[in-house]
Amino acid sequence: MKNVQQQQTLSEMVEFAGTGLHSGNKVTAKFLPAPANTGIVFRRVDLEGKPEIEARIDNVSDTTRSTTLSKGNIKLHTVEHILSTFSGMGVDNAIVELDANEPPIGDGSALDFCEAVRKAGLSLQAENREPLKITEPMGVQVGDSILSVFPYDGFKISCTSSDGKGQFTQYYSTEIDPETWETEISKARTFCFYEEIEFLIKNGLIKGGSLENAVIIRDDVVLTNEPLRYPDEFVRHKILDIIGDLYLIGRPVQAHIIAIRPSHKINCELARQFAAIANKPKVPTQTFAPPAEESKSKAIVEPEKELPPPIPQDATSLDINMVMKILPHRYPFLMVDRVTKIDGNKIQAIKNVSINEPFFEGHFPGHPIMPGVLQLEAIAQVAGILTLNNPENWGKIAYFLAADTVKWRKPVLPGDTLVIDVEVMKSRGKIGKAKGICSVNGNTVSEAVVTFMMAKA
Repeated sequence: MKNVQQQQTLSEMVEFAGTGLHSGNKVTAKFLPAPANTGIVFRRVDLEGKPEIEARIDNVSDTTRSTTLSKGNIKLHTVEHILSTFSGMGVDNAIVELDANEPPIGDGSALDFCEAVRKAGLSLQAENREPLKITEPMGVQVGDSILSVFPYDGFKISCTSSDGKGQFTQYYSTEIDPETWETEISKARTFCFYEEIEFLIKNGLIKGGSLENAVIIRDDVVLTNEPLRYPDEFVRHKILDIIGDLYLIGRPVQAHIIAIRPSHKINCELARQFAAIANKPKVPTQTFAPPAEESKSKAIVEPEKELPPPIPQDATSLDINMVMKILPHRYPFLMVDRVTKIDGNKIQAIKNVSINEPFFEGHFPGHPIMPGVLQLEAIAQVAGILTLNNPENWGKIAYFLAADTVKWRKPVLPGDTLVIDVEVMKSRGKIGKAKGICSVNGNTVSEAVVTFMMAKA
């Protein structure tokens, strides 16, 4: 089963029963198909009105030993194994009905959920799947837990786990797709250290826990009712949890995640950062300030001055001095060094990316990468050069209105020459639209369609 581009749901309803790990309650679970763009929704059928809780990071209320969702007075504990199953097996949309406040724990792994999805089968839906593609390195640290994220054409997790004393240190790294998730991750069981048990019991947790659904580590001894399923089963279960917690953003992720001693707390913190990226406005506020409103009345009306053309109208290339006659931008925000070609409504320019760029100081120390938003800014400035040199726009300023179909494909590094190709698609009255592509050594690194408005300076 390969990764697909379309959304998927279950082909039919499937039902199974068990016991909740922390609550100890008997529970029956049903997985049901759902329309496209529904996401994963939990439904408490044991409560009046059958209230629903969406599997969203905004609904996470607790991350103590598991991930808990809350909405109003309704709570649902330990959702990460179901979410990991849906993420790993490619289920975009589903309804999960439960008649208690926690799904069945099964044997402590995701094996029961995996078998349920296989039994139900998967159906393709018409709408496209839209993964969150991470384009720039990022990271988060909570105590001694660290998650680092790097751009990657796929989904990969490399994880190191250990206890507080550095015991049972394990490392595992794998691509995550339906095949590897099912064979390498889904069977890994939850575990805890013996000295944690008293704390968990005092806090009302693991009421349904036993050696039937968890592995206990006591000193150098591993207590389990069957041999370990993998030689590094503990770290693989950590990866299982990461996958489930990150699915709280409601879409797949394309990135390489490097985890050191992860927990539900830091997993959910990274999910919040991912959600912020996914939900950020398409219009980057760094690019232009909104135009000031013109006064409705003026005591003195001055005649408009005739402005000379910024550059010759038949010019096919521009040096930096000519560029600065057209654009109002100056250091450190001028993103064009030279225009190499002008041909009708098409223009090509370059930006020499030097290690001396001021943004490299903080983006990122030890791993300098040109921010993607500045590549978008470069596209806007090059489009502005072509448009502002028209006689009707002499002396005006271009203000950003929107950016659509923005894609950042590869990192831009110090020493690269960024080539910016722009085609002005529409320029009527005050409004213009242009398509831009940035490339390095012939490889596309970013692209976007930008809309802008002309206004008096």
